[in-house]
Amino acid sequence: MSRIRRRQSDGGIQLTPMIDVMTVLLAVFMVTTPMMTTGIDLELPRAGASAMTGNDHAIQISVDSRGRYFLSETELKREDVVKRAIAMRGENPNLTIMISGDTHADYGAVMAMMGSLKDAGFQKVGLRTQPE
Repeated sequence: MSRIRRRQSDGGIQLTPMIDVMTVLLAVFMVTTPMMTTGIDLELPRAGASAMTGNDHAIQISVDSRGRYFLSETELKREDVVKRAIAMRGENPNLTIMISGDTHADYGAVMAMMGSLKDAGFQKVGLRTQPE
């Protein structure tokens, strides 16, 4: 009488290949993310030894040299930028807003944006600069 042995297949998930793939993906994203930083081509004003750049969680609003307003890379009217910022504040009441005004931008356009945001109740509004 011959015994036939059957191998039992392991029904578990092999984690080692999955961990390897996730590590490679993490490395790829860590290398490529800084390169993906795009935006409006602005010449920020120089001020002092340290730049005010804001943090990664701040809303970035740009005012270009022609006085146009941008939220990320989308051109909007000033009122629409404020409406979207208010909608984002619903998710995070301590939201910080950084305004990037081009060196050649109309001072009035930058201050109008800042005033509109202050009127909408935003307390943390700053102006981005670059170090001298």
